[in-house]
Amino acid sequence: MTVDNTRQQKALEMRPFEESLPMALLRGREAAMQRFRPILAEHDLTEQQWRTLRALSSTEAPIDVGQVAEATFLLGPSLSRILTNLDDRGLVTRSTDPTDQRRTLVSLTAAGIELVLKIAPRSEAEYSEVERLLGSTRLRELLSLLDDLAATSPKHQERSESRPS
Repeated sequence: MTVDNTRQQKALEMRPFEESLPMALLRGREAAMQRFRPILAEHDLTEQQWRTLRALSSTEAPIDVGQVAEATFLLGPSLSRILTNLDDRGLVTRSTDPTDQRRTLVSLTAAGIELVLKIAPRSEAEYSEVERLLGSTRLRELLSLLDDLAATSPKHQERSESRPS
């Protein structure tokens, strides 16, 4: 390492790149998604489209587009394109909220539910394999730690503080 590189590293006073939390999360995400991408590709779905279908499948009632965005961590313009694509494919339906004309509600169609049900067994098989490799205790621990980390975000703390006590 040259003198300039040493000074630069010392001036930055950063932990080693390999120990970067965002990079570790990306490595973990990539390892997980490598298991699911082939399943999604067979059904001509992107990861974001699947996230949207999964979010919608976890609720019985139509939900507001904003709730979908929050649940899926998708930005409005991206979610809008995704919903247009899924709507064109007959997998979701969008309607105006009868109590608030400014809001759009989204729900799965019968075809959307059928697709989720078709993918679910293979998806669950992959989850089972991850659980076998990590162990159920470690997997639960990992999910709990990730939830704890998410709870430290300023956005999450803002929501917690704004809730009535």
